[in-house]
Amino acid sequence: MNAEPELSKQLSDGHALIVQIKSELQKVLIGQEQVIEQTLVALLASGHVLIEGVPGLGKTLLVRALSQLFGGQFGRIQFTPDLMPSDITGHSMFDMDAKKFVVRKGPVFTNLLLADEINRAPAKTQAALLEVMEEQRVTIDGNSYNVDKPFMVLATQNPIEQEGTYPLPEAEIDRFMLKVFISYPDIENEILLVKNLSLADQSNKKYLEDVKQVLSAEQLVSLRQLADHIVCDEQVLNYAVRIVRATRDWPGLIKGAGPRGSISLVKAAKARALIFGESYITPDDIKEVVRPVLRHRILMNADREIEGASADQILSEILHEIEAPRQ
Repeated sequence: MNAEPELSKQLSDGHALIVQIKSELQKVLIGQEQVIEQTLVALLASGHVLIEGVPGLGKTLLVRALSQLFGGQFGRIQFTPDLMPSDITGHSMFDMDAKKFVVRKGPVFTNLLLADEINRAPAKTQAALLEVMEEQRVTIDGNSYNVDKPFMVLATQNPIEQEGTYPLPEAEIDRFMLKVFISYPDIENEILLVKNLSLADQSNKKYLEDVKQVLSAEQLVSLRQLADHIVCDEQVLNYAVRIVRATRDWPGLIKGAGPRGSISLVKAAKARALIFGESYITPDDIKEVVRPVLRHRILMNADREIEGASADQILSEILHEIEAPRQ
């Protein structure tokens, strides 16, 4: 049996599902098409997302809508300065009636975990997410427990300069596949949003009832596996790696992205190709995901910060200099 027609049908069916997913998300996250696309890229690439933006822009709504789309479990942790690691992962306690220790699993045991205002907790508590983000399992008192699939962490972060925030540990921030900026909607979309949510019988809960389940958890896992089958030409792979390696000795940067950045770049490009119904990635797919994949993995020196440069501006300079393969 020829596998090519079968793969082509799977890609076609997968693309149709993704179109439905985007359509449902656009019902609740009005005017945030780029945020929706980038979040879907991470979801299909089995990655995690760090979302930065001021409160009140629909971050929680996005995660709740995503879980509703595939009938998944939703967990939320409000990060605060006094939050303990065991408040995230869970702990064992002695049951007096049963005369034995029992494990109380924490909120991390879910499909989609919203880590809200993650940079309001100190590094020790933030680090409690490291194992589950990398291994999709949690160790409690020496015993390992797997989380359900699919699993994804969506962490929200207030801008670092706000009072009461802590910078994320480098080891943790590198485990987020994408850093997504969510900003204020334009005036037309804000008017529509206010109109929809200011009705007397309307609330976020009722608003979410408009989001229909369009696939199962098993279908989402299959979509992730399908994204892995997207073809990456050797020249395009080489192009992605050259971009990442350029960040390591680029003028104005004191820290570049590591090999995990190269891997994330290719995986994100594959997911983007699937979203647009393609069976292979192009240099344009790489270019479109470079900023969200690498912006949190590079560190500018003081001179560039004083100039007012942003990580995205430096990545644009790199893209301009690194020649893309011609196809």
